[in-house]
Amino acid sequence: MPVDFNICLGTAGWGVWHSPDAGKSWTRHRKPFPLNSRIQALVVHPGDARIIYAAGDTGVFRSHDAGAKWERLGRQGDLPTVWSLAIDPVDPQVVFAGTRPAGVYRSRDGGVHWEHLNVDIAKECSIGTPFVTSVMVDPDDHRTVFVGVEIDGVFRSRDGGDTWTHLAGGLYDPDMHAMTIARTSPKRVWASTNGELFSSVDMGETWTAIGVKQKWPLPYARGLAVKSDDASVLFAGCGQTTTGEMGYVLRTSDFGETWDTLKLPDRANSTLWGLATHPANGNRIVAFSLFGEVFITEDAGESWTKVPREFGEIRTAAWLP
Repeated sequence: MPVDFNICLGTAGWGVWHSPDAGKSWTRHRKPFPLNSRIQALVVHPGDARIIYAAGDTGVFRSHDAGAKWERLGRQGDLPTVWSLAIDPVDPQVVFAGTRPAGVYRSRDGGVHWEHLNVDIAKECSIGTPFVTSVMVDPDDHRTVFVGVEIDGVFRSRDGGDTWTHLAGGLYDPDMHAMTIARTSPKRVWASTNGELFSSVDMGETWTAIGVKQKWPLPYARGLAVKSDDASVLFAGCGQTTTGEMGYVLRTSDFGETWDTLKLPDRANSTLWGLATHPANGNRIVAFSLFGEVFITEDAGESWTKVPREFGEIRTAAWLP
């Protein structure tokens, strides 16, 4: 790869892995992560590209050097298992966490202390215990916060998390897998579910399904990422099922009307679980399969390189300069 950059991976049982050189070498961080840590969420600080947060079943952690060293924030047990994180772009001391059992928490001191917000999420669902798979803050209005719940749909706050509304107009599948916001005109909110991809152009009041079963090579919708320098381009990961035996990275530049199935160097070994982007380079995308494969493109998906090393079960990824 032409340029070195940092990659962090959050894994199920192996904590955080870090590469300082675009995937050529890797370090598994043992401290301060407890043994067998499951890291479900990674999020990069919106104002300082060297700062990254990680969270999972053993608490919340932070790095100030792009993942080379880590510190624990607060104490283990302060939160239930964290599945998603988001940082307020205006006041980065405000951090939101989505958990299992399903809950939304807010920190006003950069992740050291947390308050449980009053969101009326279902206590039980068809999979047993719901959990918050996505939290995101509107990049243009930091008082607007979205959360996606597996399985209880989408909730929105207009006052920074103090009060919440359950959004349901046209969102007939409540099994939320991933969400993202595209700063198009009008702004578009995307949400993937077990077997569909929805979009909203009115901040979640109403939703339209794109029809993945007719447009995608595989029907299971998972990770989403908007191209950081072109909000009209959306990348998506798909598979056969949660643990399917193959997966693809897809790309649309016409809001889901048509899709390119991007050619990976090898057939992915499972569902393409997630994608990582960064404002520093809109053409660089890091994609990963559920079962340990990492793919990188430097040209917005036209060509891909597979990282030589494979991991166990990857849950989240981030890249930093």
